[in-house]
Amino acid sequence: MTAQILEEARQACPTTTKRMLAEGALLVDVREPHELARMAFDVPGVIALPLSKMEQRFDELPRDRDLIIACQVGARSLKATYFLMYHGFTRVSNLDGGIMRWAGKGFAVTAAGIATATSAGQQEGCCGTTASGCCDDSAKSEAGACCDTSAEPACNCS
Repeated sequence: MTAQILEEARQACPTTTKRMLAEGALLVDVREPHELARMAFDVPGVIALPLSKMEQRFDELPRDRDLIIACQVGARSLKATYFLMYHGFTRVSNLDGGIMRWAGKGFAVTAAGIATATSAGQQEGCCGTTASGCCDDSAKSEAGACCDTSAEPACNCS
């Protein structure tokens, strides 16, 4: 059996993603339901398809539209992007930096089911994350699972 060689996955920054969505692309969020409950993309038509269900449900995704695959920081969505490419999807891109970079740019998100935005147009994510999407020290000390350091990191803060 010969191995299939895939070309490098396309990466889309949040600004390009926002433009592509306005032009008809679909955003596919591969995070798990408990992650979506903490913070989600506030864009019309976003498809929630957890990576854990991708293998069983990927045929539900349209092949005739641009798809932008997203997760928390971009690692799982990159896996999903390559998975889809392997299965013949040609119009697929990874959201580089995931929802954390998206929120850090001030683009629309919901936190705990509530759309959030500051007067400066920046977003506040779950548990008091800053505009960069990273939890500040006060949020970490008061945090629930979102900023729990034992859980998957919410950002790449130093």
